[in-house]
Amino acid sequence: MSKHPRGLYMLSTVEMWERFSYYGMRAILSLFMVSTLMFTLPFASKVYGLYTGFVFLTPLLGGYVSDRYLGNRKSIILGGVVMALGQFTLAYCASLYNPSVTIATHSGLIWSTQEILFLTGLILICFGCGFFKANISSMISLLYEKNDID
Repeated sequence: MSKHPRGLYMLSTVEMWERFSYYGMRAILSLFMVSTLMFTLPFASKVYGLYTGFVFLTPLLGGYVSDRYLGNRKSIILGGVVMALGQFTLAYCASLYNPSVTIATHSGLIWSTQEILFLTGLILICFGCGFFKANISSMISLLYEKNDID
C-alpha cells in the first residue's frame, strides 16, 4: 500500500470545511432570506440563483489571478480568508435579527443594514470561493509525481 503525500490530508481537510461551509449555508439560505429578511420568494430565488452561479463562475477570475500574479498557495489563503470574512459578515447579519421588528418586503433601492450585510457576505463568499476552488484541486495535483501510478 502506497503512502500519500503529507500535504494531501491538510488540503483535503481544508476543502472539506470549505464545502461544508458552502453547502451547509446554502441549505438554509432561502429560508433565511424569506423568513428573516422578509424577501419575497421570487426575489430570494433570484439572489439564490445569482449566488450559486457566481460561486461557480468566479473561479475563472480566481484562476486567472492565481496563474498571473499570486500563485496557488497565496490564492488559497486569500480565498479562505475572504470566505471566512463572508461567513462572519453573514453571522453578524443574522445577529441583528429582531423578531419584534417587522421588516417590509424589499422594495427598490431602499436597503436596511441587515440586507446590506447579507449581500456583502454573499459577495465575499463568492470571491473567496473564486480564489479557493480554482486552486485547491490544482494544488492537490501538484503533490503527486508526473507519472505516479498509485
